[in-house]
Amino acid sequence: MAMKALSRATIYQVAQLAGVSIATVSRALRDSDLVTQATRERVLAAARELRFTPSRPARSLAEGRHAANGIVFPDLVGPYYAEVVLGYEAAAAGFGSSVLILATNGRPDAEQAVRDLAGRVDGLTVMGQTVGDDVVDELQATGLPLVLLARDPVPGVDTVRAQNTRTARELAGHLVAHGHRKFVFLGDPGSAPDIAGRYAGVQAGLTAAGVARAHLVPLPGFDLEVGEAADIGDADAVVCANDEIALGVLLAAERAGRRVPEDLAVTGWDDLLAARFAGLTTVRQPMRELGATAARWLHRRITQPGAGAKRRILPTQLVVRRSCGSHPPEEVAT
Repeated sequence: MAMKALSRATIYQVAQLAGVSIATVSRALRDSDLVTQATRERVLAAARELRFTPSRPARSLAEGRHAANGIVFPDLVGPYYAEVVLGYEAAAAGFGSSVLILATNGRPDAEQAVRDLAGRVDGLTVMGQTVGDDVVDELQATGLPLVLLARDPVPGVDTVRAQNTRTARELAGHLVAHGHRKFVFLGDPGSAPDIAGRYAGVQAGLTAAGVARAHLVPLPGFDLEVGEAADIGDADAVVCANDEIALGVLLAAERAGRRVPEDLAVTGWDDLLAARFAGLTTVRQPMRELGATAARWLHRRITQPGAGAKRRILPTQLVVRRSCGSHPPEEVAT
């Protein structure tokens, strides 16, 4: 049965359609004497059907040399993505692989762009909800090595992400224990699985403590400016989806004459360097290790095809500082 080709066919698709290994595809296309005439004809027929043109990465992979892999980000703006990229590229460089990066934010053709990138690399890391599970399933069906980063799992695909819900619940409990009762959550849970997990954890913590659920204020982004402009009403505790939003809230509170932490507790997420200088209570997550783990797992998937899918949740830590009014003499990570 003919296989439905992506916009640019990969060596994996040719191998799957012809019923041979990618090494055999490479040999057949190079007219090697190691391949029988019948096998060569089958491979050539599959290549013609899929309109396959051998790329340098595909040839390198078939010969055991991994030229490049790809990573798909929702965006590249902001220190969080920069840290993940640094970890990813450092790990990939250790394996001798270059990295092709695609950001989907604002692209009307995001799914097609991801398909195109998939045809140019040896393997692909997909971060966040950049494309739907149907596209992940489609790519997986071609045999392309895949790793999911900071998103919900898809059956059969390696997934690495950070702990969100449990630590967010701990954060909410900490704030309630220090007298806060009127909560606002700043961030859009529908924008990313990570944010959804943080929002769910905060609400669960408040419910467990018998406190009214946080008022949700969905924001159109994750930067300092949207935090400055956010309407927090008369809340006495603001839980922000990330540190950049929280830093914006701190600036807005100062302009409005609201004292932090006396009048308002503010918390973030990520533990950026700026958060430490601002005395911001936040949650520390291993941003570089997220990227490095994804790169290591993708290299393993490329070099050891057929291994069972893995899932890992990296730990995060609540870091208490003066912005919530209940900090010890030294910052505490629990």
